[in-house]
Amino acid sequence: MELYLIKEVLEKCEESIIANVTVPYVAILSEEEWTSKKEMFDVGIDIEPNFADILVSEANVNYDSVTGTFCIPDRGQPDRDEKFAFVLDEKGIIFIENTDMAKNLTRAIQNTKKWKLPSLARFVYDFMTQITIGDVRMLENYEKEMRAMEADIIADRQTVTPEKVALIRNNIQTLLEHYEQLRDIAQIFEENENNFFDDENMRYFRMLLDRIDRLREKSTGLHDYTAAIRDLYKTHLDIKQNRIMTVLTVITSIFSPLTLITGWYGMNFAHMPELTTTYGYPVVIVLSVAIVLTSIIYFKKKNWF
Repeated sequence: MELYLIKEVLEKCEESIIANVTVPYVAILSEEEWTSKKEMFDVGIDIEPNFADILVSEANVNYDSVTGTFCIPDRGQPDRDEKFAFVLDEKGIIFIENTDMAKNLTRAIQNTKKWKLPSLARFVYDFMTQITIGDVRMLENYEKEMRAMEADIIADRQTVTPEKVALIRNNIQTLLEHYEQLRDIAQIFEENENNFFDDENMRYFRMLLDRIDRLREKSTGLHDYTAAIRDLYKTHLDIKQNRIMTVLTVITSIFSPLTLITGWYGMNFAHMPELTTTYGYPVVIVLSVAIVLTSIIYFKKKNWF
């Protein structure tokens, strides 16, 4: 278990002082620690998180607390996620986890933040901001990758596959859903139904909502961009297939007259004068070459190949 007091910085403290603290605190416990020590926090609600059932990030307002869960997708592999639960009241916030996600986020705040006006609201703002730290750069990298894919498709470089486009689309969809869930949590905090936060600190949640909205808008644009790339790939593939069909049609058209000549003189009737003519064979060769050349010139003028 790790305990911090929200002062100018997050100040680590011993669990023995929790009952008498006069400033908000942050507690991080494992599931096992929560089961054995939850009475010392007196949160007024019996919460037993089942981590296997945590599928989304959400918050619920209770009579004297706000409880909820975070399900944070791994930025490198969005199909994987980190899960933990939380309980918040006027005294502080408690994170319950079986991983180190909440612990690492809290330590990052401890190492990087110093507040002139420390408060529980400010910590919650920084914590949820820490969840999305680096996401702007990550989304920019997705955009660069998709622009490169678009250029490769137009240049007919065989580097783009439908599976690659689908993977990026699914990753962005996962992030978009994540931002929508974070926004719902931030809205619940902003509503401040239980008056856990001072009115002057409500601006933090408005700032948080603005930040999440920007990420949502960027993700929505990229999600639409993946659909455009997928359509471009399909269109380019159709064009290539049409070119192949055009070439096959041209070849068939060129050699159809030759097939007719072959079939005609392959009948071997007894009274076909061309069969006994001295120059019949060369004439047929010249005629066949002339037909091929004429067909090629005609199709070239029509830009069929």
